[in-house]
Amino acid sequence: MTRVIGLMSGTSVDGIDAALVDIFGTGLNIKVELVAGVTYPYPIKIRERILEVCAGKTISMVELAELDDAVASCFAEAAINIQTGHQKATLIGSHGQTVYHRPLTEKFGSGKLGYSLQIGRGILISQLTGITTVNDFRAADIAVGGQGAPLVPRVDAALLSHDTESRCIQNIGGIGNVTYIPAHGDNWLSLIRGWDTGPGNSLLDLAVEHLTDGAKTYDEDGNWASSGTPNFTLVEQWLSEEYFHMLPPKSTGRELFGVDYLHQCIKDAESLQLSPADFLATLTELTAASIVNSYRNFLPQMPHRVLLCGGGSRNLYLKHRLQHLLGNIPVSITNEVGLNADFKEAIAFAVLAYWRQTGCPGNLPAATGASQEVLLGNIHIPL
Repeated sequence: MTRVIGLMSGTSVDGIDAALVDIFGTGLNIKVELVAGVTYPYPIKIRERILEVCAGKTISMVELAELDDAVASCFAEAAINIQTGHQKATLIGSHGQTVYHRPLTEKFGSGKLGYSLQIGRGILISQLTGITTVNDFRAADIAVGGQGAPLVPRVDAALLSHDTESRCIQNIGGIGNVTYIPAHGDNWLSLIRGWDTGPGNSLLDLAVEHLTDGAKTYDEDGNWASSGTPNFTLVEQWLSEEYFHMLPPKSTGRELFGVDYLHQCIKDAESLQLSPADFLATLTELTAASIVNSYRNFLPQMPHRVLLCGGGSRNLYLKHRLQHLLGNIPVSITNEVGLNADFKEAIAFAVLAYWRQTGCPGNLPAATGASQEVLLGNIHIPL
């Protein structure tokens, strides 16, 4: 048994998810037990600074270094705190905070690689905690021609596959991403697929902040949106966005589905005189429709079941709309099959760190577009 801490902050930038887990076994034949899971909010000024950088605000190298250290310190503090009252961990897997993601596309031409930057440097986390830390998980996949995302499909395969049931594991963070796992059989691992489906909570959260002048940062349980009516004509217009029609493997982020995109959505809706609730319902429908359309367009067949995880899995209205669009395909959350939905992404990076330390590849080329399986992450051993 190895006790590992997984640390993750996604595109919603709502805090650091810390998962303390025990991992048993090797390779895909592992078992993970969640000992503790806590979300530690960022200090307000640090969160604001991260969001500014994600939105493209100019920053000096001095300021970037300071922010990098500040984020690492927050991650280290989360790692220290999650161990309180528990046996100590011997390994940390830290995703860090993505501030820029430029996936490889045909627009860049031959000889180019994608680019993805996560701040919160692992060497500082290692020194502050005294625990071996693995970070920078995306770089190795990018180096062999991958998008560096999504990285969770191999973990999903290890923890959530089924003997007779095909499943879509749909994470809904700031950005949505899916892992399609066929039922066990010949070459089932090679048939797994994964990609970023588009906006998850990103546009919804930005819209709530806009509509409340910053008084609220999200729509709890989707209650506000549920009181409105979606404008389906507007949804169809938004679904013409090029990203939704690109073939996987593909990945995206706030660089596309961020503040500028929301402002365009607001502009598109101006003449329709939508209420705030109607506007949020319409954005929710965009998330739901983009997810379901991607299944219909890019999967070899529709799944037997959809399992939700991430913050969006708690949005009851979004879950209701997904169920409506998927018809008789049941939609539930990963808790129902034994994996905590709130901390699944943090758990995944604990597993990826464990695989790095034990010499097992972490990526799935079918999901990221990489030319081969590779070890993911850089290891930092405290002095």
